[in-house]
Amino acid sequence: MNKLFKALIAGYGAKKLGGGCFSTILIFILIWVLLGQCSH
Repeated sequence: MNKLFKALIAGYGAKKLGGGCFSTILIFILIWVLLGQCSH
């Protein structure tokens, strides 16, 4: 999975799930890490 595609998925999920700025960043990082684990 390339980084751009991973970033788009993580960004979309963070926008849907996150409320404020800080929680959106946290969710983005969490989804990014989870997607990174799945691709190995």
